[in-house]
Amino acid sequence: MGITHDTLVWLSKSVGLLYLIGLSLAVLVYAYWPSNRKRFDQAANAILQDTEDRPSGGAKWR
Repeated sequence: MGITHDTLVWLSKSVGLLYLIGLSLAVLVYAYWPSNRKRFDQAANAILQDTEDRPSGGAKWR
């Protein structure tokens, strides 16, 4: 009795599913880890900081 195509398909689907579940759990743990909160809050508020909307050279538009 050898390994059939159906067995290999079942095995690859099962391993792929477990891989994706594990990767999703790792991303969730990273996102909700308490020490990362400050960095994520800074990134979320970075666009709201009061900065001037001018070119970097400070030259006026013609």
